[in-house]
Amino acid sequence: MTVAILGGGQLGRMLALAAHRLAIPCRALDPIADSCVRDVAPLVVGAYDDADALRELTRGATVATYEFENVPVRALEALASVRVPIAPPPRALQVAQDRLLEKRFFAEIGLDVPDYRSIDSAAELRAAASALGLPLILKARRLGYDGRGQRRIETAVDLDAACAALDRSPAPSIVERLISFDREVSVIGVRARDGQIVIYPPVWNTHDAGILIRSVTPAPSLARALIARADHLMRAALESLDYVGVLTLELFECAGRLLGNEMACRVHNSGHWTIDASSCSQFENHIRAILGLPLGAADVRHPAVMLNILGSAPDLVPLLAIPGAHVHLYGKSPAPRRKLGHVTICAPTPVEAEFAVARVQSLLAPIAPRP
Repeated sequence: MTVAILGGGQLGRMLALAAHRLAIPCRALDPIADSCVRDVAPLVVGAYDDADALRELTRGATVATYEFENVPVRALEALASVRVPIAPPPRALQVAQDRLLEKRFFAEIGLDVPDYRSIDSAAELRAAASALGLPLILKARRLGYDGRGQRRIETAVDLDAACAALDRSPAPSIVERLISFDREVSVIGVRARDGQIVIYPPVWNTHDAGILIRSVTPAPSLARALIARADHLMRAALESLDYVGVLTLELFECAGRLLGNEMACRVHNSGHWTIDASSCSQFENHIRAILGLPLGAADVRHPAVMLNILGSAPDLVPLLAIPGAHVHLYGKSPAPRRKLGHVTICAPTPVEAEFAVARVQSLLAPIAPRP
């Protein structure tokens, strides 16, 4: 068995590491020669839709998968032409890559979303603002992640600026009412080829200008009804898409309800804690699912907090001296707001975990503001 991975970033790296534990080789494709997967798996350097690169990637492969949401769908179509099975299914990626299709899919599975409008012009944006009222958030329909492609509209001046930008560069977008939510949570599920499903407990996430900085599991004080609701929604999504692999739903907890934000057809940053605090990590379960192997348990063995390392790597010596701190570095060069690694803090109780978190945070560099 061999797994072909489109994408050579940290998620591909962690997939390859999980596969290595099972003696399953991986090969990755990325346009960047120094992608961090290179340390743990053979790397094919080339465009995602380059026919020769795809042939080299899939040589002898049992299945192909992808590690980020902006893989060109035409690359998956090219893989289908050489008869390499693809998981997760391309249809799921098509939905996740287009915010309008995503909103419609959420409606199909019964997941409510903030009020929104689809827009293609400044005139449509003004009409939407009149109908929905301010504040709003404007989002490009495609190619947005980690807060990119988004613009807050809180005043008439903001609206004028957004309309001017649309006049200069029209782009299919959606605009949605900016809601006041209690917190952001995510739920990660896995579906195998035979239909077996396991779902990790919901996680409480904190972001900084669109970038995840902290995840806490299990999400503290989340009502049992909402945990059951998240489980139901995940099962509905997985089964509706005939999904194989790991799927993530990003949700808003809002006045006792769950509202849909985004979905990700891949292993997810908010699931990194599973490496150290679950019986089977999201990465290993993804490998198991796409290869038709039995899934592992999606449990929480002890409370855990995951902190992203952004911008610059800390001094390892004091960090490794903190009991319960599990350090993962990705082998990437420093850059402002770049994800260089993460630390998962595991402890017998949430109070002990938070005490260790404070020690870890004191060693991490401050997060640079978004330019």
